[in-house]
Amino acid sequence: MELRALGTQGLHVSAEGLGCMGMSAFYGATDETESLATIARALELGVTMLDTAEGYGPFHNERLIGKALAGRNREDVVIATKTGVEFDDDGTLHGFNGSPEYIHRAADRSLRHLGTDHIDLYYLHRIDPDVPVEESMGAMSELVAAGKIRYVGVSEAAAATIRRAHAVHPLTAVQTEYSLFERGIEGDGVRATLDELGIGLVAYSPLGRGFLSGAITSPDQFAADDFRRTDPRFQGENFASNLAVVDAVRRLAEEKSVTPSQLALAWVLHQGAVAIPGTKRRRYLEENVAATGITITEQDIAEIEAVAPRGVASGDRYSADLMQSLNG
Repeated sequence: MELRALGTQGLHVSAEGLGCMGMSAFYGATDETESLATIARALELGVTMLDTAEGYGPFHNERLIGKALAGRNREDVVIATKTGVEFDDDGTLHGFNGSPEYIHRAADRSLRHLGTDHIDLYYLHRIDPDVPVEESMGAMSELVAAGKIRYVGVSEAAAATIRRAHAVHPLTAVQTEYSLFERGIEGDGVRATLDELGIGLVAYSPLGRGFLSGAITSPDQFAADDFRRTDPRFQGENFASNLAVVDAVRRLAEEKSVTPSQLALAWVLHQGAVAIPGTKRRRYLEENVAATGITITEQDIAEIEAVAPRGVASGDRYSADLMQSLNG
């Protein structure tokens, strides 16, 4: 597995990490035994970065990773987790909280749940509109000074917010949704800002929440508690339009003798991002990791652009209330 510099602050990670959220929340039934086996297999295949958050469960996902890493060499793994959405210790959700007091408290709790003495990459999960980002970053900087975290990131932040945060403490990474279905950062100044400031891009949902895998043919495939049942891109006419795009990507993938997932991931990796496709099963993990060995040519890029240009996806990427949680 290729190792990439994530930003310019000194962190190196595998070109493809593992998004662990679905092992604990939002995507239907979970299976801890298979999840632990999937994490173990990922490490065998050279994946070095595991992505989690205190809100995945809540807390269950961090504990799962702590269990998976028990007895392993801690320096072999980059743990990325997140704060900024407040939970009580019993899991009660309160909403955004980017206050220094909460960030310090949440970091200590995450360290306990993960069973480690440091977090490699700590993100502000969402920007709290009621707390200046400078105050949140000040707390992050204090955590770095205390040795509790090593690198700082933000998630789903606008270009101007990224600049303000970076001025307080250098950002190593910005995590945002990025895929053939979601390329908004190419036009809203975020990608240009990251390139200018030397901040790494971590792409979550690089398979368009599974749509680009080619395995989804009907919203009825989703479990009752799968949040995609409320995702606009999986509804009505949007679903049909997006499925047509996936079929076009599938045809290109077949010409290269790869799967749609692998072609979509190879495209993201070609853009210089670190991709963190989420899965809770070994067979999908192995398919995803194989994408790191695919060569994307300029002809491939042109053919992909012809069927999946920026803005091709129909529907917003979140429901209306969740769209309001994004810093734009």
